[in-house]
Amino acid sequence: MEVYLVGGAVRDELLGRTVRERDWVVVGARPEELEQRGYRAVGQDFPVFLHPDTHEEYALARTERKTGRGYHGFEFQASPDVSLEQDLARRDLTINAMARNADGVLIDPYGGREDLDNRLLRHVSPAFAEDPVRILRLARFAARYHRLGFRVAPETLELCRQMVDSGEVDALVPERVWQELSRALMEPTPVPFFRVLRACGALARVLPEVDRLFGIPEPEQYHPEGDTGEHTLLVVDQAARLEGPLPVRWAALVHDLGKATTPSQVWPRHPAHEHRGVPLVEALCERLRVSRECRDLARLVCRYHLEAHRAFELRANTLLKLLEGLDLFRRESRLAPFLLACEADARGRLGLEDRPYPQAAFLREAYRVAAAVTAKPFVQAGLKGKQIAEAVTRERIRALAVHQRDYTADDGPAEG
Repeated sequence: MEVYLVGGAVRDELLGRTVRERDWVVVGARPEELEQRGYRAVGQDFPVFLHPDTHEEYALARTERKTGRGYHGFEFQASPDVSLEQDLARRDLTINAMARNADGVLIDPYGGREDLDNRLLRHVSPAFAEDPVRILRLARFAARYHRLGFRVAPETLELCRQMVDSGEVDALVPERVWQELSRALMEPTPVPFFRVLRACGALARVLPEVDRLFGIPEPEQYHPEGDTGEHTLLVVDQAARLEGPLPVRWAALVHDLGKATTPSQVWPRHPAHEHRGVPLVEALCERLRVSRECRDLARLVCRYHLEAHRAFELRANTLLKLLEGLDLFRRESRLAPFLLACEADARGRLGLEDRPYPQAAFLREAYRVAAAVTAKPFVQAGLKGKQIAEAVTRERIRALAVHQRDYTADDGPAEG
């Protein structure tokens, strides 16, 4: 029985990056041998075991054979006869197909070290085309290593195009799409993920609502980049730059979906796109089965980002409706991520990436002023039922009007 360190740990060590987890391949062993040594079986599709002390994953060397479409359309064979080179051959990229033996010697049968040095993301073999998830992983690696100068090999991108044309990518299940998409969004530079998917045609299959935004014009007065798809990627980039959590980055990606439904005769304007976008956001979140937190914030940012941008222009009663629409008097925790997503939208414009967003401070204070008005004094004054609610509303509008008169700030973007 021989044990080898494989995959990401070897890759990241060679790149000088922190190794966060280690995976191992065991050659020349049977499952019962590992169980006798105290390893715990956890693999469902093929033999994977947890080390009794380190709890790191140890997988028996295996080969695979394509038997159907999609991620689960494989038959695996794990036996003592499978060599390390055979196991590495089934991996996606050459930079993930390297190993180290017990003495630390690098084993690199497919040129991963050279591709690392050349900053190249290249598939190991034509078997790459058998698993559509590999397109998503390739795009995610392009995002992760963008700052290091990595690029996708032309032949690998062409293979991805063939997978899209053959319909293989259509077999992707929503859970796996969201898993890879959410991980990509949390990379320091998530935009290359979408660039790669679009370059091979996969974006139109897995995220058609986003793909449709490219080629939709924007008013250059507010959007020097001139294109809704490009604006969307700039917003995602800003959300990452602002270190937003996943719900903020997801909201940044989908906040302008309504612009794809604007009639071409009114371009480059997009009246009421924030209203038209809400059902599109809801349907996309349902299809991908995203978390409730991501769904709720995305819906709110889509619907109310224009009001946030125009905060200084709103009448006091409209400002209160914005706070109520966000349900802040019950869910104050929504305010910070909502404002962060709106700031990313305001700054996601070519040449305006560092523009201040004073609306955030204004709206934070507006919420504080309105929330300070409670029902207690009106109850003590003898009001009941509907009278109390009406009195609270009137007093909040009055307090917000005072806040507006007292507040001065620089102008921010006026269009979303």
